[in-house]
Amino acid sequence: MPVTDEYLEYVLDQLRTFGEVTYRKMFGGIGLYLLGKFFALIADDVLYFKVDDDNRNDYEQASMEPFKPFPDKPQTMQYYEVPIDVLENRDNLKPWADKAYAVAVRKAKKTKKK
Repeated sequence: MPVTDEYLEYVLDQLRTFGEVTYRKMFGGIGLYLLGKFFALIADDVLYFKVDDDNRNDYEQASMEPFKPFPDKPQTMQYYEVPIDVLENRDNLKPWADKAYAVAVRKAKKTKKK
C-alpha cells in the first residue's frame, strides 16, 4: 500500500521543529532527508528512522521492529519503526530524529572514506 498524502503531511508537520525535512518518492515509499542526508523512510504509512549500534537499543527496548522491504522474506534494513507515542509528541520525536540523522551523517562519512 502506498504512503497517503495525509500521513506524509502529518509526519512532516511533526518533524518541523527538527529542521527543513525534504522527501523523495522511492519504490512505493518515501525517503526523508535533512541537509541531503537520508535519515528516515515512510512505507505503508509507518515512519522508520535510520539506526546503528548507537541507537538500535532505543527501538528494541520499545519493542519496535526493523523495516522489512519484502514481507515474505527475512531481509531487514537498518531502519526501525518509530514508536507511535514518540511520533505523536514533537518534544519526544526530536531526540529520536537527531539520533537517526547522526547515523546518516556517520554512514555518509564512512562511504566517503571508501
